[in-house]
Amino acid sequence: MSPEMNKVSKKSDFPGSLLRNQLFIPFAALFILLVFNLIADPSFFKITMSQSNAGNAVLLGPIITILDNGSELAILAIGMTLVTAATGGQDISVGAAIAIAGSTLLRVLCGTNTRPDTLRTTVFAAFLISVLVAMAFGAFNGMLVAIFKIQPMVATLILYTAGRSIAAWINNNELPIISTQASPTFAYYGGYIPGIPIPTPFFIAAACVVVILLVLKFTNLGLYTQAVGINESSSRLNGLNPVFIKWLTFVILGVCVAVAALIKVSRLSSINYSVIAKDIEMDAILAVALGGNALSGGKFNMVASIIGAYVIQMLTTTLYKFQVPSDALPAYKAVVVILLVVFSAPAVREKLERMDIGRSKKTGGVRA
Repeated sequence: MSPEMNKVSKKSDFPGSLLRNQLFIPFAALFILLVFNLIADPSFFKITMSQSNAGNAVLLGPIITILDNGSELAILAIGMTLVTAATGGQDISVGAAIAIAGSTLLRVLCGTNTRPDTLRTTVFAAFLISVLVAMAFGAFNGMLVAIFKIQPMVATLILYTAGRSIAAWINNNELPIISTQASPTFAYYGGYIPGIPIPTPFFIAAACVVVILLVLKFTNLGLYTQAVGINESSSRLNGLNPVFIKWLTFVILGVCVAVAALIKVSRLSSINYSVIAKDIEMDAILAVALGGNALSGGKFNMVASIIGAYVIQMLTTTLYKFQVPSDALPAYKAVVVILLVVFSAPAVREKLERMDIGRSKKTGGVRA
């Protein structure tokens, strides 16, 4: 093929290759939201320096809110992506699991005294215990899915239903409160560290992202997860243990849940069992879908899921800024889900592929 024809071929293939890129969906959604806010209200991008209640300089603005509140969702999207890729299903109990992990954290810190003057142990020790508890519940969900072959949404429905009651039982249905006198630093995890104007949750999320990307790069976790999700029987014939890999993804999600619980509880220095992380499982699943990952399992892109999490938070922040009632938010997000499902449907993908091939033939290009 002559250089001229090769250039024509590449040019004609550009739209198709762009649509096939997994990062196209989250970046396209991000671009649409940015343009909408720029036109509707340019102050959306305004960032100001202010003072917190403690007198520390902090950055404020919708963009900072997105980085702050979206961090918990990004952390959960890490574990949800692995669970989805390995099992072809989703965990709908992460909100209830956050309530359990947060309640455990407060129980260890406060003991039976709901208004302690001093903490019973360090925050780090209490956090490790909450991690173990969250991992245990993740292992329970993983056992139901991997060993007993229960569909993930049905298996996790058990914890989704009972989890918040378990969380309330852990603290005898009381609401412990950690005052600044008991621990001046506890609020830092969900707020600001003095001298740093950027919210701490963003740094925690960044650390989690770095860790999982390093794990995926230097271990076979990503490869094995995708292999099991694509074809469990073939992966078993190639020496993998699908049961263990599926179970492991739920345990990893449990760790993500514990980190998110630390941030959630730290924000208020307390917990409300019925409200904490309410409906966050929907946002986590939507982040995975918005990242272009197939909800039926198999190949995944972790970076795309994390970008999707912040895009979902941008959508939420945008709706709140334009005074959309909180009760109506799920309806708007449902529209996004419908669009994603339709766009990701095999029939739509095949139609776009045929259109791209037809365009390439008309221009005389040869697609790779």
